[in-house]
Amino acid sequence: MILETVTVRPFAAKDLPGAAAALVEVHDTDGYPVEGVEDPEAWIESEGVLAAWVAESGGKIVGHVAVLKASGEAAAVLWAELSGTDPAHVGVLARLFVVQAARKQATGRRLIEAAMAYARGRQLRLVLDVMTKDAAAIRLYERLGWQKIGETVHHFGAAETIPAVCYVAPTG
Repeated sequence: MILETVTVRPFAAKDLPGAAAALVEVHDTDGYPVEGVEDPEAWIESEGVLAAWVAESGGKIVGHVAVLKASGEAAAVLWAELSGTDPAHVGVLARLFVVQAARKQATGRRLIEAAMAYARGRQLRLVLDVMTKDAAAIRLYERLGWQKIGETVHHFGAAETIPAVCYVAPTG
């Protein structure tokens, strides 16, 4: 499938069905995310979303990312402890997914950069955790200057776990 130009823009309520469909498509191809697929619209619009963006091509949503308010996530707690940063000044990069057909057009990078610009404008330091199985995502974060700050275990489902790595966004 050849895509038209990909546009990254702020998420709007009308994008929810398309973003949910893209999330299910990514789960089917990549096994990501490990949660949220049962009710993708609720997962995308979960509590604590400060801002979100979508990638669109030809009228179809092909990607999404959000910045969440830090509320006990392992990466946020770890960064606050390591840096002495007030958790009120930490945001969590989350809900990043890009359908396979849009990955060769820097869609993930552009979504992450939109979230990073938002965070910089609000004096938030972004953190995230990424499952170790998601090697392509790890390579992308590291290419964009994110620094590994530790490791954790991601809990999901009925007591399931998977190893994850915590990162903090570059400054400036």
